[in-house]
Parts: sequence; structure tokens; C-alpha cells
Amino acid sequence: MPARPRFRSTLLRSLLLAAALLALAACSTLNAVSAYLGNEVAFTAPQLQQSLSRNFPKRYEKLGGLVAVTLMNPRLSIPDGGERLRLDFDIALAALGAGSSQRPSGRFTLTSALRYDATTQGLHLLDPRIDYVDVPQLGGMMTGASRELLNAWLSDYARQEPVYRFDNSLLDKLGSRRIGSTQIEHGRVVVHLDR
Repeated sequence: MPARPRFRSTLLRSLLLAAALLALAACSTLNAVSAYLGNEVAFTAPQLQQSLSRNFPKRYEKLGGLVAVTLMNPRLSIPDGGERLRLDFDIALAALGAGSSQRPSGRFTLTSALRYDATTQGLHLLDPRIDYVDVPQLGGMMTGASRELLNAWLSDYARQEPVYRFDNSLLDKLGSRRIGSTQIEHGRVVVHLDR
């Protein structure tokens, strides 16, 4: 008789462990499930940050390499009550062999809305705006060539590079559903789905 209660106890523990593991797996795919069952997919700042961190540093050159800008250490935040996300970057400038493109020489901040691009299957900057620039080696202000290079990068980046790329499992769950609008709401990026 003592073997039977032990069997039940072991079975109960196994079932509880399986339920806990299933709940944990469900949490990791919560966005994908909400996309499949609901009308939206939501992303948090840490999810977007993880994607961004994998894609930097980036170096951009102008005038055959005479002027170079390296952008590094992106930091993404979604201000409460805002409709735009905020991106802070460290920036390294090198011109005519002066300066290092590996060590930050300043920083800048941009804000932007987001849009979905079906070609890249990702979220891209929409109407980005440079809000703050601090480059002490240039007296705190950027020169015309540096600002032109930074704006060219920003325009190119917004057009071609996603801040976040949808993974295959999410795309599979979306199936034939179309992406509608993308908005920043309550500290999250919300992608609304059309039927």
C-alpha cells in the first residue's frame, strides 16, 4: 500500500512540473499567440533593444573615407505617454586621419515613429528626427559635413534597415493576415493587424 501513495505523489509532481514548463513556454511565445488570436502584436523596448544591439556598431564613410562616422551602443527607450521611440547612440568621428572611429567622441539622440515594411519584414524608423547632438571635439556642435553624413545615414537607415525584424515563427503564426498600422502606445510598440 505505501507504494501507491508514493506513485500518486510522483505523478502529481510530474504533472505540476509539466504544467509549469508548458506555462513558461507559452509566456515566451505570448506575442506570437496574441497575433494569431487577436488583432495586434505588441513589442517591448527590451525586445527592440536586443535586436538593435546585434546590428551595431556601424561605420559610414563620405568623400572616399576622408570623413567617417561610426555609430555604436544604441540605447532604445519608449517614453511614457509618447508616440515616438527614443534612440541614443554613441558616435565616433574620424576625419583626415584624425580621431578614432572606434572610441566614442560624442553622442546623439533621435526620436521616431515606426512603420512596418513588408520587404524586410521588419519595423523601420518613420519620420526620424535628430533631437540632440553633443560632440565635444567639435566644440559641442557638429560641422556641416558631419551633420550631412549623419542625416544621410539616418535617411538610409530608416529606408533600408529595420529596427526589429519579425522572426519566422511569428510570421508563420500571422499566416495570411496583413499588417495594418504601427503605433507606439503605453510604452509599447503595437502592430495592428488587418483581417
